[in-house]
Amino acid sequence: MLQKTTHVVTCALLFLCVSASWGQTQPANDYSKDETWLCKPGRKDACAVDLNTTIVHADGKLQEEKFQANPNAPIDCFYVYPTVSLDTTPNSDMTAGPEEQRVIQAQFARFGSQCRTYAPLYRQVTLTALRANMSGKPMPADRALGYNDVLSAWKYYLEHDNKGRGVVLIGHSQGSGVLMQLIKNEIDGKPIQDRIVSALLLGMNVAVPKGKDVGGQFQKMPLCRSADQTGCVISYVTFRENVPPPANSLFGRVPGEGLVAACTNPAALAGGSGELRAYLSATRSSGSSAAAPSPWVTPEQPIKTPFVNVPGLLTAQCVSNEKGSYLALKVNGNPADPRTDEIAGDVVTNGQVQANWGLHLIDVQAAMGNLVDIVGQQAKAYTARQKKH
Repeated sequence: MLQKTTHVVTCALLFLCVSASWGQTQPANDYSKDETWLCKPGRKDACAVDLNTTIVHADGKLQEEKFQANPNAPIDCFYVYPTVSLDTTPNSDMTAGPEEQRVIQAQFARFGSQCRTYAPLYRQVTLTALRANMSGKPMPADRALGYNDVLSAWKYYLEHDNKGRGVVLIGHSQGSGVLMQLIKNEIDGKPIQDRIVSALLLGMNVAVPKGKDVGGQFQKMPLCRSADQTGCVISYVTFRENVPPPANSLFGRVPGEGLVAACTNPAALAGGSGELRAYLSATRSSGSSAAAPSPWVTPEQPIKTPFVNVPGLLTAQCVSNEKGSYLALKVNGNPADPRTDEIAGDVVTNGQVQANWGLHLIDVQAAMGNLVDIVGQQAKAYTARQKKH
């Protein structure tokens, strides 16, 4: 039964087993219309949100960190969001709900300090369809519909907005799956690859040959091994160090002899362990299926910002063994200090932690500071190389 359930859910995540029923009847989206974009430069939109953060130090002291976007950023970022839509249909509509707005705030808007932000709406496979699949009663969603929307948005962006600028592709979960297909079909080994600063394909299994950085999913785009490397891929799936992927894990393993799931540690791209600089939700759970966070300090103090940063609390390293290839997150709690010794992020169903999901809900947030800094360094490297040509 576990094996069957895992197969169904993995199909929902990777769009391998949902039936096509809408694609032939749904008209294409017009991405010249402002309302088809969650984020575009120069607007007050989903990316123009409060990103201020409370730094929670180990000694219990609180310090506010202000966020500032860079309207003159030298590169662009193009983001495809994960499975968040609560629409009751198997594919979402093109009206943004609070869930699409929230995921932009949690996963993407902070990149606005390093790049101009673009995020199209798309008719994704919904949470409704995913949960139906998990219950063994699959809904006939159309995986091609969402991909074709993103493809249309990408082509519109290239024709009307890019103007030769470098661009970072950013996705999580379903968004990463869509971008993987886009890269394979439209970018990998083609002239447009020269404009790809990097691709952050987070929370999804990207196949690479064991011990190698290129091959498998992509033939010309290698994994990133330094922050000044461009045209490369950052990808990982996150599990707690003390709760590795179980036998029915959804993440950390790929089919195919000699292939493994890519793991590039954003805290140490060259390898080894490093500190994760997380930007976690201060007050509410990290997703509709997650437990709410515990108080950040004891005695509890009010947190007035939407995010917290917990320096020194989290470290991570890539692990590859018989359980899978994944980013192992360690919580360095100290019972002697007043700061929390735990973080939320597990998928919880009926009060039970679903270990086969790992820390999927906070793949991005747990390493947000590292990822933003890497994109900033890659932008400088890309810009410097362009000036030499």
